[in-house]
Amino acid sequence: MIKKINHIGIAVASLEKQIPFYRDILHLEDLGQEEVADQKVRVAMFKVGEVKIELLEPTSDDSPIARFLEKKGDGIHHIAYESDGLVEEISFFTDNGIDMLDKTPREGAHETLIAFIHPKSSGRVLTEICQVKE
Repeated sequence: MIKKINHIGIAVASLEKQIPFYRDILHLEDLGQEEVADQKVRVAMFKVGEVKIELLEPTSDDSPIARFLEKKGDGIHHIAYESDGLVEEISFFTDNGIDMLDKTPREGAHETLIAFIHPKSSGRVLTEICQVKE
């Protein structure tokens, strides 16, 4: 079951250039950075209230984030909803005709498992479902 909005993903060409805005100007809580090698991104996470802001910087020219930046430039990439049963969500969505980019959960940033819904099934919004690992 979807519990809440977990985060909003924002593609950026440079974490170094964008982090000061979120940390020093907006004064958001800095939750740290990490690299997600299989997704070819470096991630910086911030928290505002119950929602997180995830900045995504590509580590390779062939990463999905690099392709996004090439087409659209810096900007909102996806919205992520938190679930307490990701496998069940994927099955439910698939059974109801929702086109999943991920048929099984995969590793995400900040101790999560993730799966993406194809934008054609969600009003042209890239939608991530994530589950925090226990």
